[in-house]
Amino acid sequence: MAEAVFSSVVKERGMASEFNIDSAGTSSFHIGSNPDSRSKATCQKHGVPMKHKGRQIKQHDFTSFDYILCMDESNLQNLLSMKPRGSKSVVKLFGDFDPKGERIIEDPYYGGPEGFEHNFDQVSRCSEGFLEYLEGSN
Repeated sequence: MAEAVFSSVVKERGMASEFNIDSAGTSSFHIGSNPDSRSKATCQKHGVPMKHKGRQIKQHDFTSFDYILCMDESNLQNLLSMKPRGSKSVVKLFGDFDPKGERIIEDPYYGGPEGFEHNFDQVSRCSEGFLEYLEGSN
């Protein structure tokens, strides 16, 4: 969902050519899987297209991407331990860019549709906040 929402926000701002956006998990559990149907339905409800197959993060991602953003502390620690020395990638919580300060983006898998709505709102705020951060650092 975060990839789809951020891609949509970037496209709306006419900045798509400035970004290479992708998402990946830290484990191999969902490699090749489609997004959760509830996540996809939430995005569709808000007019955000979602087309992605699950993949696992690779070492070359740390040299291919300027930022690697994750959803929670567990993923943050996993990514930091995987990050090669000398990597240019900045690894942070996506929630660090939430103007409401909600740093952890909880997995709504075991809850109802309200959890997916909450995630949508949160990653929307984080997307805008991240772009503002990038604009301010240039």
